Amino acid sequence: MLLQNLRYLSPDGSIISAPLCVANGRLVSPQSNHDEAMDCGGLLVLPGFLDIHTHGGDGIDVCGCSPDELQKLTDYYARHGVTAFCPTTMTLPADALQHIFETVKQIRGKETGARILGVNLEGPFVSPEKCGAQNPAFLRLPDVDEIRRLHAISPVALIDLAPELPGALDFARAVSKDMVCSVAHTNATFAEVQAAFQNGFSHVTHFFNAMTPLHHRAPGAVGAVLFDDRVTAELICDGFHLAPDTVRLAFKLLGGVRTVVVSDSLSCAGCPDGRYLLSGQAVRLQNGHATLEDGTIAGSTTNVFDEFRNLLSFGIDMPTAVAACSANPAKAIGVYDRCGSIEEGKWADLLFVDAEMHLQHVMIHGEMII
Repeated sequence: MLLQNLRYLSPDGSIISAPLCVANGRLVSPQSNHDEAMDCGGLLVLPGFLDIHTHGGDGIDVCGCSPDELQKLTDYYARHGVTAFCPTTMTLPADALQHIFETVKQIRGKETGARILGVNLEGPFVSPEKCGAQNPAFLRLPDVDEIRRLHAISPVALIDLAPELPGALDFARAVSKDMVCSVAHTNATFAEVQAAFQNGFSHVTHFFNAMTPLHHRAPGAVGAVLFDDRVTAELICDGFHLAPDTVRLAFKLLGGVRTVVVSDSLSCAGCPDGRYLLSGQAVRLQNGHATLEDGTIAGSTTNVFDEFRNLLSFGIDMPTAVAACSANPAKAIGVYDRCGSIEEGKWADLLFVDAEMHLQHVMIHGEMII
């Protein structure tokens, strides 16, 4: 298929007026033979967005959904411009995690909407002092064997853990060749996080949230992340988890290549105010903000495309905002060879937007989903 009458965002951030060609679900040379053409009406084409940290949406919770519900969740993400994602678990018993992985296994590779890239395990190896909405009853120390068993069922893309826990550095050294180890829900000092980055950790879960803050006498986890140019850091850009000024500061200090936009969305994303469940815990959704009964922030109700539009309203330039939603997460979990930019040979996962950056169409695997 030849896509014509369009402009597209190139990997270097420039906008190119030229056709794109799709064959067998991938982008190919425009000189290739094609049996049909599509007039794109002058729309701007962006690479499909990734969400590598999301617990659900549209009333569906990754932790406890059926295979049919997970399939519906892939459609929900696609409708909101997310073409690939990592279903993200919570801190749960080992048998509950195994059940989630078995559900993912049934759908991965058969998605009707967004692709499943691999599972993101948020917990159970996190700090009791910074567990946030994680259930403290199921916290435990890092266990390589447990993760290997889960990884054998369906691939683990990310494992989020607190590096100060006993055995965490040995754990990261053992598994980091197979999955990304991310600093998360941590009470670690600056030095402990630095040690993590020397021993297999390469990513940071929802930067600023649930970690030791930057203080002039104790720079903490936040300081260690800002200090080390090798690591990528997630930002929840819903305007609630982080103030817009904090988002702008993060982009300035981290630079455009280290920022990774995630939703950290809950099952109540896209739903009306009310009471919902997060892995068995009661969540109250009011005015679009989700909290536990004690007021602890439980996650977000946003999606990556809406966050992209937030970034534009915060003053982040369009190419940088797009990269934070596409190329950067793809690089962070090692799938940039397949997605994250518009280049020949990559998946034909594309977003079509108008001049006001409203989503008009979504293509996944070379087929129009919306």
